[in-house]
Amino acid sequence: MALLERVSTLIRANINDLVDKAEDPEKMIKQVILDMQNQLLQVKTQVAIAIADQHLLEKKQKENEEKTAEWKRKAELAVSKKQDDLARAALERSLSSKQNGENFAQQVADQKIEVENLKSALRKLEQKLEEAQAKCDVLIAQARRARTVGKARNAQSAAQDGKHVDTFDRMKQKVVRGEAINHAHQELSGGSLEDRFASLEREDEIERLLAEIKNRSASA
Repeated sequence: MALLERVSTLIRANINDLVDKAEDPEKMIKQVILDMQNQLLQVKTQVAIAIADQHLLEKKQKENEEKTAEWKRKAELAVSKKQDDLARAALERSLSSKQNGENFAQQVADQKIEVENLKSALRKLEQKLEEAQAKCDVLIAQARRARTVGKARNAQSAAQDGKHVDTFDRMKQKVVRGEAINHAHQELSGGSLEDRFASLEREDEIERLLAEIKNRSASA
């Protein structure tokens, strides 16, 4: 995300070099600290949102697991009442819930990674901000001495690097989108046959589960 890219740029920034190259070192170092403070607030907000989203996904995952178990219990009840059609319908619902559970599990896993990335960025930015604040007065004094003896340097290279990074990111996004579109076309072109086989496999799974329930009921 763009926020993490901006944070990464601040973390990688060499404060000494920034001050050396700046025409107004005091203004530069104060601006860097201000940028870090602003980004820190944004990252903290994003961390809180990401954690809340993770908890919500975990809650939905648990609810789905309970729903899956409930439909299995209903299928067993239907079998005990010799209502096979009703049992098959319940097992159908159970399988659908199970599939949803797999999706929830993947979403929760992805969200945990996102939360950890944000937490890591937050810790690094906090350390960088502490470093900048500790060095603020010393760096400004050093820069003033350097300017006095004519050691101020030109700071024009940074902007060019940013343009190359932006161009690369745009090209990368186009490639990723193109691959996604091609993949979607492939799924659409082959989806009909795959769906038919999936339907057959699903019917077999339902019959297998129904037989298991009947066997357990008969042996009970």
